[in-house]
Amino acid sequence: MSSSWTCGTSKTNSLVVEPSVVNASPLIVLSRAGFLELLKLTGDSIVVPRPVADEVRTHRDDAGARALRENPWLRTVTGSPISDVIRGWDLGDGESSVLAWAQNHAGSVAIVDDLAARKCAASLSIPVRGTLGLVLLAKSRGAVSSARPIVEELRRAGLYLSDSVMDRILALVGE
Repeated sequence: MSSSWTCGTSKTNSLVVEPSVVNASPLIVLSRAGFLELLKLTGDSIVVPRPVADEVRTHRDDAGARALRENPWLRTVTGSPISDVIRGWDLGDGESSVLAWAQNHAGSVAIVDDLAARKCAASLSIPVRGTLGLVLLAKSRGAVSSARPIVEELRRAGLYLSDSVMDRILALVGE
């Protein structure tokens, strides 16, 4: 797949009250792989808390920083106050700010891959989707015909994923 791949936002997003909020890792990997538009499956705009934007901009790979500059639908925001509950999980600044935004904006989906952040989100009933979840969503909505090439490209772009996990994930969509 090329970096020019695009995906339209599905009309089934009507349940999303607030924009989704993304962490650095999914933003960077999707940018590197040329699948940044997968984020738009969760809504027309995506919130990027300032600590996440700062992390993306300081990363040695500039694909994520370029994505922030060139895509007005990626909205950098100051962020929300981080609750003591989230602080207690000892997450990174980016993960904490993503979860704080989602916690303070009912209907927002947190897009994170970090396992501890996902567990924290589950404990707070914050909806979460990871990078692979976006690929599965694209496949289930018919936005892509095959998930395997996208997952393989994401792996080449830096998404850590064992062969066995990849095979189990792809089996969920019949591949």
